Amino acid sequence: MRLGDGRFELELDELSALDVLSATARGVDLAPGGAVPDDGDPRIFRAVHGFLFTCGPDHIRHPEPVENADGLFFPLHGSMSGNSAVITSKSANETGLSVEARIKVALADGGIAEILRLWHFDAATGAFTLEDTVQNVGSSPFAPMMMYHMNVGARHFDDDTGFSGASFPEGRIGWRFGDGEGAVICSPAMLDDAGKAHVSLGPIPGAEGGALDVWFDADAMPHLQMWRNEAGHCNVIGIEPASHPLKKRTELAQSGLMPALHPGDARHFRLGFRFV
Repeated sequence: MRLGDGRFELELDELSALDVLSATARGVDLAPGGAVPDDGDPRIFRAVHGFLFTCGPDHIRHPEPVENADGLFFPLHGSMSGNSAVITSKSANETGLSVEARIKVALADGGIAEILRLWHFDAATGAFTLEDTVQNVGSSPFAPMMMYHMNVGARHFDDDTGFSGASFPEGRIGWRFGDGEGAVICSPAMLDDAGKAHVSLGPIPGAEGGALDVWFDADAMPHLQMWRNEAGHCNVIGIEPASHPLKKRTELAQSGLMPALHPGDARHFRLGFRFV
């Protein structure tokens, strides 16, 4: 399924949570394609080739043991990838395009979540908005975690490409942050008066010098994680709004950062982006 227009168009993956396969800006696909690592999870290996996949709703980073369970692990980046989306509505008019879907997810600890997902394309601005409602539809509580993993192929960059935003020291960092062939950093997201955090990636010479502008709800996702991988065949960066800081689940729990979502309750997450 495609959403957008000639300025910026997304290919949505109905086989995997209605995440984004390709993101075509000015005729160029920003997704990394094959320039990504294989961490051994076939669901993630499919998803990580694309422009955006959703980590969660029960786990957002590398595998960790399930609490009070023998031999069970939360999978790489959670349980959501690989679950089909059931489209519930589509609409199109002069103001834009929208699609809604439901994704039911069996969680690693035996719980069940349902994600109500809404994509909207604004015809006036060329911007996309993604809104998720994560609801506990099972019989036991779980601690919700969400991270939106936006991957961009670094083949499109040059030495002038970088990230701008209030979350970075002095407002900007180069795209080759950290040391060596790869790095992961995670910092508090600085929000504006409307409660949004912003980050811009550009200029991107491989896409006519444009920039990818991203915003996200910093109340629900108060952390900005960044990922870079240039090892071997890899050539990719990630912009990753996250609900939790870069710590082990046990540390997060001890700090009171893993509150339970009880049966019937829901949490809301929202982000958006455009190419300018």
